[in-house]
Amino acid sequence: MRKSLKSAFRKQFHQATRRLFGFLPRGARFAVFRAMVDCDPAPDSRLELKIADSKVELEACFRILHDAYVSSGFMKPDPSGMRVTAYHALPTTTTLCAKFDGEVVGTISIIREGVFGFPLQSIFDLSQVRAKEGNIAEISALAVHPSFRKTGGSILFPLMKFMYEYCTEFFDTRHLVIAVNPNKIELYESLLFFERLQENLVNSYDFANGAPAVGATLDLQSAPALFQSVYGRRRDRKNLHKYFVETKLKNIRKPIRKYFTTNDPVMSVDVLDHFFNQVHSGFDALDDRKKLLLKSIYNLPDYSRVLPDIPDELESHHPLRQHQRYSIKCPGHVDFLIDGKVQRFEFNVIELSLSGFQAECRLDLPEAVPGSATINLGENERSFVKAVVVRHKRAEFTGYYGFHIDEPDLVWTRCVRALEQGQIHSDLGGLDDIPRESYEKVSA
Repeated sequence: MRKSLKSAFRKQFHQATRRLFGFLPRGARFAVFRAMVDCDPAPDSRLELKIADSKVELEACFRILHDAYVSSGFMKPDPSGMRVTAYHALPTTTTLCAKFDGEVVGTISIIREGVFGFPLQSIFDLSQVRAKEGNIAEISALAVHPSFRKTGGSILFPLMKFMYEYCTEFFDTRHLVIAVNPNKIELYESLLFFERLQENLVNSYDFANGAPAVGATLDLQSAPALFQSVYGRRRDRKNLHKYFVETKLKNIRKPIRKYFTTNDPVMSVDVLDHFFNQVHSGFDALDDRKKLLLKSIYNLPDYSRVLPDIPDELESHHPLRQHQRYSIKCPGHVDFLIDGKVQRFEFNVIELSLSGFQAECRLDLPEAVPGSATINLGENERSFVKAVVVRHKRAEFTGYYGFHIDEPDLVWTRCVRALEQGQIHSDLGGLDDIPRESYEKVSA
């Protein structure tokens, strides 16, 4: 009885404090939030930050997320005890986790634009963000274990730091977008300089069980200067500029990739089947269109047995791509023979398939002219292919060019095969032992 009364009093006290806090001027509220910053540049060595890449880690993340969402009213309890969304099935989604003494204690998911778009685009207009250069990623599914929520950000700040580094260094992301409860938005505005997508809040957000939501965005290209202007002269534990931009946490386990890919897919056939068919019925909520899109990105025989069925008439009217495209960011150049002289153009490849690639180049490239391309697919993976520009689209400051290649070389084919099977990390191996004849059959 005494414990119940104490809990009720604490809740009423917090509510009263929050109401009084709301009466402060906006600048004063922001100052209070910034004064609460406590980012330890040398966290406890028992803390580990990494990509959740196993069933055990993913399940722990989904359970922490489920409990946090249920307690906040953002979802109804699920029989599985987990919150698993369709976006978690995509290779363009990465789930990060914080582990303490080997146990998962925090998680956050980063959703880069894929075949399903973004969760928040159903209620917020992203046209102004899309009008700028750079890829977009939605930050979602943030949760910390209850036992670590009152430790002054000992899990939250390192997790946010890892998210920032992952987006800027590995995920090829410039713009972050979020949809958060109205009582949390000023935390993101004051500490991280998120700007609202629109003035008015949305009263009902289906992705959060009908709770109200505010959308906001952060340009990671301009973020360092903003951090410097506000935090630059503060001491280390209060200096978010130094923490996010300069500090290197030994606790972070960054992905080691064989190729210059921009995704870290973990949904193998077994993992996908486990979370979406066995312990959670995640595929049941998908409409036929999303089922078809899912099949389009997992268009391999091994995946067909675990993916949801699609009506024959729908599949026949929407043929899948002959060659799947994969996100990548790697430097290269192409040489064209123009008027008897060889002209070289530098570019960045941003997408590839077995039969071609898309590149970004600020200069105008000639179309329908055969060229010789050299592309660095990884640190020690250089491909030489004959390529020709078959389409292009100009943007404000750059151009996007679609190349067709007549015959992929061994390095190119090996890279595509690795991407098909999700084998993109240097410690996975396996493909180097496959005979050359196997690759030649693929490219034939």
